[in-house]
Amino acid sequence: MTSIKEQAAISRLLSFLQDWDNAGKVSRSNILNNFIEANQGKTAPELEQEFSQGASLFLVRLTTWLRLTYPLLNRKTISNRYLIEFLEVGGVLTLLEILALNKITEEDKKESIKLLQVIANSGRKYKELICESYGVRSIAEFLAKSKSEETQEEVQVLLDSLIHGNPKYQNQVYKGLIALLPCASPKAQQLALQTLRTAQSIIGTTHPSIVDCVLKVLCTMHLEVQYEAIELIKDLVNYDVRPALLKGLVALLIPSFKETSKLHSEIVSDSSVLELTAHLPLFLQQAAAAKAIGILARHNTTLAEEMLHLRVVHSLMAAMGNTDHSNSQRQASLTLEYFVELFPVVEEHVRKTMGEELYKLFLSNAENLYMKIDSIQADILAANKVNVARALHLSGLSCSNMSFYVGHSNEDQVAYITHFQKEDVEEKE
Repeated sequence: MTSIKEQAAISRLLSFLQDWDNAGKVSRSNILNNFIEANQGKTAPELEQEFSQGASLFLVRLTTWLRLTYPLLNRKTISNRYLIEFLEVGGVLTLLEILALNKITEEDKKESIKLLQVIANSGRKYKELICESYGVRSIAEFLAKSKSEETQEEVQVLLDSLIHGNPKYQNQVYKGLIALLPCASPKAQQLALQTLRTAQSIIGTTHPSIVDCVLKVLCTMHLEVQYEAIELIKDLVNYDVRPALLKGLVALLIPSFKETSKLHSEIVSDSSVLELTAHLPLFLQQAAAAKAIGILARHNTTLAEEMLHLRVVHSLMAAMGNTDHSNSQRQASLTLEYFVELFPVVEEHVRKTMGEELYKLFLSNAENLYMKIDSIQADILAANKVNVARALHLSGLSCSNMSFYVGHSNEDQVAYITHFQKEDVEEKE
């Protein structure tokens, strides 16, 4: 026989459920908000006692309404028991579907992401459930399309959660992040690159497409994206894609205008402005590649040696002759300065090709050289035939035995490194 207290609780529950069943959309939203406010922080046993062991009856009604109208749920109302019940009625699929609906507000979609975070953080099997529901694709597509940076950052938290403690599907998340790199959203690119660094360290192996995707990101005009791309490149040189990555970086120093030429053949115009605009992404990529090569060389002399065999000196000098993009000239000049200081063989070839007058200008201020050279000197740089790789081959030197060919370390080199580190910090900010 039930006590008076229990009968009162049952009566309250029935009254509550009746009010819910008879309410419209606005009234139900008010009932839900009042419920959240009154019960925030309560445990599952406390809720059951409050609702006379019938709290699940309300949850069923709530999830059914969610599937029909997609309102918000406060994530603090979910305990393990209620989480399971929510998932059993298709909660994950509902939350993922919300992300793709045009009529749902960005704020609602952000709350959906937060609920998915709660589910993912509940354990490995829940992360697997999200991934099995084609969640990675839905979440990645939403990150690329979202217009709210705050929401995109919440998506990054979710993707980071799905990477950790999820061995069955971590590769799926990794590939999803790579697929995000060509997207049009700079913020999404930045967050994807950041998360890829974590994913790469967890997985330990690389996907073949990552090199091409990361190198293409270097054509960005957003310095925060470029910074993250270079940070990822610094990590990737420690993996099996290192040869392809270094070769790709050096190749970017001499852009191929084949694709842009096709575009121009369809445009009847002699405007140099249009031409420069069409080439701008390639020039941005060229400058970023020159900067990345300098950063890699300063961090690891072995990488610098390997790039000598890829004719990096010839390509850097060619980039210095690109009078259409001053930052390409500047970055290439600074990087070449380091190679000249580090390797006597490079100094010898560069001095010979430049001639004494241009070489003195280069030594006096490599960073501002582009402002001092004339068109003839620019042509000398652009058309250079320097081949340090052949000189190394003829002398029988390889990356493993050319340590005696490396110049001495001096205070100027330390100052140069400090300058670049300061520049990186400023650009990140």
